[in-house]
Formats: sequence, structure tokens, C-alpha cells
Amino acid sequence: MILDEVDRKILQLLSENGRMSYVDIGKELNLSRVSIRERVSQLIENGVIEKFTVVINSDKVGKGVSAFFEVDCEPASLVRVAETLANNPVVASCYQMTGPSTLHMHVLVEDFVRLENFINEELYSLEGITRVESHILLRRFKSRTGLKL
Repeated sequence: MILDEVDRKILQLLSENGRMSYVDIGKELNLSRVSIRERVSQLIENGVIEKFTVVINSDKVGKGVSAFFEVDCEPASLVRVAETLANNPVVASCYQMTGPSTLHMHVLVEDFVRLENFINEELYSLEGITRVESHILLRRFKSRTGLKL
């Protein structure tokens, strides 16, 4: 699907406020509600919009410790380790990175006791991991969800 300027503006507005109504988007872009609905439906059908979601403030729901990990794995174990970690509820994101079979992972937990338990009992216990490096978030200057056009 080739995006035109109207599609890009719709995506920008929805990325800023996923609850914005088709009427309000139409007013902003000088188009009808029906036209906006059809365009959004096409964006969904073509996989441009994967899903609508909500961004939750992790601190407000008791997940005050944010840590990032670089996890090196034996090449033959990478997919198994990645799938295991991705299925862990404290893992917010997990990506394969360039480098020697490296995973980049973001973890959100309640406190440092839970973080220590995750590291010792759930991470270090996985076979195939050769190195783990961790970084604790001190302060967030920018956080972005989704893609900005």
C-alpha cells in the first residue's frame, strides 16, 4: 500500500490520540467521517495499523524499576532463549540485535528484589546464555511508542 499525505496525517493524528473519533479527524483534515472510516479500515486491512492500544504508566501501576539487558547466546540457543524470555510477563520487549547472537531486552518489575529474582532464577537459569549485561534506568528523557512518520 502506498500512503498518500492524507493517510500520513490520519496516522499522525491517531498516533497522538488513538481514541480520536473519525468525525474529529475529518474536521482536522476537512474530510467526511465516512471517508476517514474507509481510509482507517484500509490501513488496518493492509497491516499499516497493526493494533490500537493504550500506554500505561509503569510507575503508576507499581512497576517502578526499569532495566535493559544485553543477553548474548550460543547461536543454536538464540531462538529458544528469545521465545522463553519473550513469554515472561516482566519482559516488556525483546529484540534480536546485530552482534554475536545478542538479544536486547527491557524488563519492568516492582522493585529490586523482584529484579534480582528475575536475574538469578529466570535469566541465569536459561541454558545457552553466554553473557548478560544490565543497565538500570535512572531517568527517562524521551519515550516513544509506535512509529512516527
